Amino acid sequence: MQRLQLLKEMFFGLDVAQQQLLVGCAVAAAAGGILTYAMQRRSKVRTIPAGEGWWGAGEKPPSEDENIYPFTVETSDKEIKDLHERIDGTRFTDPLEDSGFQYGFNSTYLKKVVFYWRNTFDWKKQVAMLNKYPHFKTKIEGVDVHFIHVRPPHRGDQRVLPLMLVHGWPGSFYEFYKILPLLTQNHDGIAFEVVIPSIPGYGFSEAPHKKGFNSLAAARIFLTLMARLGFSQFYLQGGDWGSLITTNMAQMRPDCVKGLHLNMCMSNRGFKVFLSMMIGPYLPFLVGFSREDVRRLFPFFEKNVWEMLRESGYLHIQATKPDTAGRGLNDSPVGLAAYILEKFSTWTNKKNRDLEDGGLERKFSLDDLLTNVMIYWTTGSIISSMRFYKENLSSNLNNRTDSRMGIFVPTGLAAFPQELLHCPKSWAQIRYRNIVSYTFMPQGGHFPALEEPRLLADDFIQFAKKVEKL
Repeated sequence: MQRLQLLKEMFFGLDVAQQQLLVGCAVAAAAGGILTYAMQRRSKVRTIPAGEGWWGAGEKPPSEDENIYPFTVETSDKEIKDLHERIDGTRFTDPLEDSGFQYGFNSTYLKKVVFYWRNTFDWKKQVAMLNKYPHFKTKIEGVDVHFIHVRPPHRGDQRVLPLMLVHGWPGSFYEFYKILPLLTQNHDGIAFEVVIPSIPGYGFSEAPHKKGFNSLAAARIFLTLMARLGFSQFYLQGGDWGSLITTNMAQMRPDCVKGLHLNMCMSNRGFKVFLSMMIGPYLPFLVGFSREDVRRLFPFFEKNVWEMLRESGYLHIQATKPDTAGRGLNDSPVGLAAYILEKFSTWTNKKNRDLEDGGLERKFSLDDLLTNVMIYWTTGSIISSMRFYKENLSSNLNNRTDSRMGIFVPTGLAAFPQELLHCPKSWAQIRYRNIVSYTFMPQGGHFPALEEPRLLADDFIQFAKKVEKL
């Protein structure tokens, strides 16, 4: 108190000019301190807690088998016979005239797909094709996790960089079969050792037995998988749910993630986004938009609100009552195919809704499409895959810890023109604080690894080369 009184007397003993100078210096020092603190806080790489979980049936045992076992995809005559009998019992409904895919999967074209499936599609041949890459399983947090692990051909003059690719819904590990050989070949002395897991509840990964398995749990399990394989640092690539899972991995262990590459990115909403929505169409340069951003974003409500209302009915079902709709899909192979393949039509190009065949065979072969469907059918995993929506969307995603924290690892974004929602670089930078590569892709939609494997591979490779030079 005495010191404060002394300082007070000294201050009021100064003339007005000296008092103003002293106050100005104090304010400047305080402002500088606040700015420095803010910059340090912003630049500090923070992490989200990884937590722990147990998703197996019953109580958690004292220990868990951490061994990795080879796995082989198998089928049988009995399995194929059951499929054919169910297909033969299908009841079709005539579509409305001139309706295309506007009401969903057009039944006229569905009959063609089903005829091919029943009479030409060779599941045994496709199983052999699936097994051309080595498959494995390992138990993590109580569930068997399936993954593919592909090493590049040995060369003495190349660096091998570990990479994990993560799929989404309604895709599977098979989405990456066309891009795999492009990544494992040599690129100016660099090649990738690729790990492709199936999200628990998808394909050959065991489904969680308990509620609450969300993207954070999947991220933690995949980090454990990479550690179990002996990788201390690695690259990540993902789209759809895979983009959220890999983002969470980068938030949990930024020290392990050398680079994060995404072909789907969601921005945080806020004043900056709102302001750019208002100003962007007229003065795009003021809000960091390019002409291509403007072309893809506007008119905003038509492309971002009404389009999502048209295309998100499935999301509301799966985020609320996935088991109800899933029961029918799990019992009818034709119903399952219609439900899944309709997404491969519209999410590849929204204009495909106007076509009777949904434009499916313009970008994909029926063998590829039906192989993905068969992975869901033979594993009975459609219900558990749909539950992933409820587990992630049962509460407000924006209130989760990961939504409120930035991503600081080197990040590359591939913006495909037919993606469901476009995210400009200026929006992405709100969350992703270290974007080293942002590419407007010339063509492609939601499933680029299967649709445009060369474009996606080339963009990822140039991104990784940039990161390696940092």
